[in-house]
Amino acid sequence: MKKIIIASTSAMYGGKYLEYLQPVLQEHFKDCSSLVFIPYARPGGITHEAYTAKVAETFTAIGINVKGLHEFDNPAQAVLDAEALFTGGGNTFLLVNELYNTGVMQALEKAVHAGTPYLGSSAGSNICGLTMQTTNDMPIIYPPSFKTLGVVPFNINPHYLDPVEGSTHMGETRETRIREFHVFHRQPVVGLREGSWLEVKGSAIVLGGDRHARIFRQGQEPEEVAPGADLSGLK
Repeated sequence: MKKIIIASTSAMYGGKYLEYLQPVLQEHFKDCSSLVFIPYARPGGITHEAYTAKVAETFTAIGINVKGLHEFDNPAQAVLDAEALFTGGGNTFLLVNELYNTGVMQALEKAVHAGTPYLGSSAGSNICGLTMQTTNDMPIIYPPSFKTLGVVPFNINPHYLDPVEGSTHMGETRETRIREFHVFHRQPVVGLREGSWLEVKGSAIVLGGDRHARIFRQGQEPEEVAPGADLSGLK
């Protein structure tokens, strides 16, 4: 049975890393003593080692030992053998490129479908959708494919932002960019605002946190859904 947390962000403004999610993570990983962290997205260009150390400090507080995937000789096998998995945020193009080049994408999909508890934040959440094509990131590298894990039957837009009332900025909004995506693609897109997440248990998908999510469907007006909403039928 799939057991997944798909979080919009790793930290709220003014808060510590994953602090807002800690009670959820304690329950999500309650049967785990170790976790394999996938640092490939490298936010700000930091090293795998520095990123893993940051994550390890957070998970130590809930009694979980962390090892970075870059430390294994066979990363694909390490994913299949892992007790729990976490893919952090950063650049989704870089993350997806590394997942394909190391053979981890297929292993990760297999592990998550088999029930290995998984946490994704930001870029690590983008890859839970059918494709990475609704990311907010710059295309700093060209991955072999935009296809991702597909552990939920729609796309994700983490860090979803509403237009700022009174702003003089005339550029595209997130909603505009998602509408552009829907000119060519039919799958729904879930706009996850900061502080919200999707919890997946088997076939059930529920919106967590205290923020509404915005649902985009091809050819339809966007829909707001409240915390606790069941998104299991969205496809």
